[in-house]
Amino acid sequence: MCRNAGLVYFGEDSDGFDEDRSVELRDAKPVELHELAALLGVPARATMVWALIAGDALPASELAYRAGVTPQTASHHLARMVAGGLLAVERCLRYRYYRLASPQVAEVLENFMALSGPPALRDRADRSAIDPLSHARSCYGHLAGKLAVQLADQLTDRGWITLHDRDYAVSEVGERGFAALGLDLPNLRRQHRLFARRCIDWSERRPHIGGALGAALMTRFQEDGWLRKPAGQRKISVTSVGQQGFWKAFGIQV
Repeated sequence: MCRNAGLVYFGEDSDGFDEDRSVELRDAKPVELHELAALLGVPARATMVWALIAGDALPASELAYRAGVTPQTASHHLARMVAGGLLAVERCLRYRYYRLASPQVAEVLENFMALSGPPALRDRADRSAIDPLSHARSCYGHLAGKLAVQLADQLTDRGWITLHDRDYAVSEVGERGFAALGLDLPNLRRQHRLFARRCIDWSERRPHIGGALGAALMTRFQEDGWLRKPAGQRKISVTSVGQQGFWKAFGIQV
């Protein structure tokens, strides 16, 4: 059975595709930097990949509409991006659905948008499905969006963290504060990933906390019922418990 309405892919806990739903799926291949720049250097292509940033899988006709190009032009661009490793395609009966090839592609797009700003998408009824990403979303396993930037600001103002070049350092006050939240900082520092990376937010154009610390914070907020993230999606919603929690703990009004 083809269920295109719920076809979603990426996120750290991506489980949007399974054998029952996936008929034809091409895996992404490595792409050279100059090839990536050429692929995203065409406005229509940049707009189409941005239309997929929420994790949806969309048909060529939909992507053509969002980018303001003809279906034939969209098909040409989509084929180039599949071949270049930016997109993957799934056949469902006689339809093809396109999605971002991997979380790494999403991360590259996030970084590009931090510099240039997102391309304009043609307005339509489902625009509301993309706009909420600017408030709270997952970014490579950690919290991103306006809420994440506010959190980084509050933790900086309270002396928990300080920014040094491309990473955050945790103060003694922060060590105690994070421990009170239930975070095991020594264990986080032993992980292979960077501990507290500064990540520039594409929607806010300001930094939020990435790395192991950022991921641990998002996990803690989810476990405490402050945040809700549907499986396989990037959009994050703040619960009523979370609204109270962010205000009492960090002075953030959601």
